[in-house]
Amino acid sequence: MLLHPVLSLSPFPSLISNRSLRFRPRRRHFAPRRAVQCAAAASGGDEFTAKSGYLFELSATEADSLAEYRIPKIAAIYGRKPLLVARRLVQTGLAFGKWFGLRYIDTLLDRSETMFQVRAAELRKILVELGPAYIKIAQAISSRADLIPPSYLDELSLLQDRINPFSSEVAFSMIEQELGLSLVELFSEISPEPVAAASLGQVYQARLRKSGQVVAVKVQRPGVQAAISLDILILRVMAGLVRRAGKFNTDLQALVDEWASSLFREMDYNNEASNGIKFRNLYGSIQDVVVPLMYMEYTTRKVLVMEWIEGKKLSEVKDLYLIEVGVYCSFNQLLECGFYHADPHPGNLLRTYDGKLAYLDFGMTGEFTQELRDGFMEACLHLVNRDFDALAKDFVTLGLLPATADKEAVTKALTGVFQNAVAKGVRNISFGDLLGNLGTTMYKFKFRIPSYFSLVIRSLAVLEGIAISFNPEYKVLGSTYPWIARKVLTDGSPQLKSSLENLLYKDGVFRIDRLESLLVESLRAKTEKAIVKQVEGTDSRMVMKEILSFTLAEKGEFVREIIVQEFAKGLDALGLATLETAAARVPFSGFFYSPVLTDEDITNLRTFQRLMLLLLGARRKEEFNTGSRQARPDKNQILYMEELSSVLNQVESVQDILPVLSIILELPPESQQQLLQLPANLIRQLISRAAARTVRRVFL
Repeated sequence: MLLHPVLSLSPFPSLISNRSLRFRPRRRHFAPRRAVQCAAAASGGDEFTAKSGYLFELSATEADSLAEYRIPKIAAIYGRKPLLVARRLVQTGLAFGKWFGLRYIDTLLDRSETMFQVRAAELRKILVELGPAYIKIAQAISSRADLIPPSYLDELSLLQDRINPFSSEVAFSMIEQELGLSLVELFSEISPEPVAAASLGQVYQARLRKSGQVVAVKVQRPGVQAAISLDILILRVMAGLVRRAGKFNTDLQALVDEWASSLFREMDYNNEASNGIKFRNLYGSIQDVVVPLMYMEYTTRKVLVMEWIEGKKLSEVKDLYLIEVGVYCSFNQLLECGFYHADPHPGNLLRTYDGKLAYLDFGMTGEFTQELRDGFMEACLHLVNRDFDALAKDFVTLGLLPATADKEAVTKALTGVFQNAVAKGVRNISFGDLLGNLGTTMYKFKFRIPSYFSLVIRSLAVLEGIAISFNPEYKVLGSTYPWIARKVLTDGSPQLKSSLENLLYKDGVFRIDRLESLLVESLRAKTEKAIVKQVEGTDSRMVMKEILSFTLAEKGEFVREIIVQEFAKGLDALGLATLETAAARVPFSGFFYSPVLTDEDITNLRTFQRLMLLLLGARRKEEFNTGSRQARPDKNQILYMEELSSVLNQVESVQDILPVLSIILELPPESQQQLLQLPANLIRQLISRAAARTVRRVFL
């Protein structure tokens, strides 16, 4: 049944009331679905239909067979239509050929800068005329302000939700056809024209008749499946040719298949609604995150009804706090639950009028397995800590490198690629720096791009792109790393525990600087508006409380065991150093007492001092790099007693301990109980070390 708006009586400015509409006689039974050509023909107002409408000329059987992405079926359909395929190839080739030709002429005439805006508008028009497949590709890069010239960025951003809509008559007819009810039975109000139009469909604002809830009604654009199917078939063939000609190691056709599969799933609105429900259940309770409610009873493969969300695009408001919320939500998606939004372009991220981050459009999602999640976190840890040998192994785990790759050569290459980018610190590392420098190395060592990888990187790169548009210094990895640090410090999985242990120990030597770095970075893992600022600005008392709270909590058990173990080593070394100091003061002690303090004990003593500083909330200004002050193999170890005096003078007065004692009283009862158990554990380890040393001296 078709609606003909006459007058708007709605309380919503953009809505019309059914009382102001004139209806044709309501049909109880709907005609069988006709060929796609019939439905598309009526939508003749938009450029896509005008220029590419010939792609819709499929029979009803052929159109229905394209509901799922199956290359053999698509190839079979278009194998019988060589003229249609040839026409599409000519149309695409001429459109892009003409555009690149004009760009080349602009270069020759030295007018590239002045024609930038014109060419950008022409490119957008070409993409719209060619249809959804090309628009989706453009959307993937439309958020990268650091990669795309401003003129092109402005034009491509219009592809997110400002594409010319198709006919509302066709849309309303499709709603009735799909849901089996007239609009007057479904809605008490509906906007006469779409409030937004995108590549795959367009959205109307309406009010449900049964509940009175204001909703968004999403209707699929006619003919998109036919057009996308042919374009993907062409892209897939071209990907195979490019791979063979360029001798690429990555299976480009597999990448096209992964993207196409997700695109076909996106065209099934039943699937999108299910994804939205799952996303809401997993992440809807995160502070300042909003996920719309889905109405499954009003949803089919081509029509989707969901809760209406009011707001502005996140890219249009300078709200760095919501970027941080998005980073935290992305962390939960990628590294906690493994279910992530794979199409977070700026049109799908809104800032609601009450200051929250709303996620829209759940047609394209992905799954990240536990093994890949752990591998991704390990890779980030090893990258930040410049452990490029371990990073090469991580790339094998993630499927980026074949297991047969020369790890030593890869390590050397990665060091050259990442050394400068990482040297600036984790908070200054951008995806552009990392990915931009990796191209040559990826080709040389036969890197592969797994199908999941591009979607994961894109989901993070989009957030960085939005933030860069109003804060050029923003780095999403710098905001993500604190959550990774906290996850590694608290996760109970054997793989991450092993990774943490390998990170903190090298050849049996504890690297206290890395533990400090992880603890301090983990303290930045906040989303509350009042404490999004860097940890450096906080006072030492807060740092002490955070560290004690974390290490004494149940999730901090593994780190607590490491700290207690290193404390025991330090106290043991302190006792030996005290003994040697006392013995040195006894006349002729060299005749009856042989020094027992080893290089390892000196290192343990320095580590003990660093731990004391860390737990007291202080940071020594001079460097405590154990590698920079190697213990000299001198016969008289008394020369190193400066370490002892340094440790003994660490706490100069009772006032230095009082802040720690006051913090302990503020800890939860469970943490205080855990603290009371530490001395007994510490004594057991000290006795064990003393016994082991005695056995070595007696029998070895």
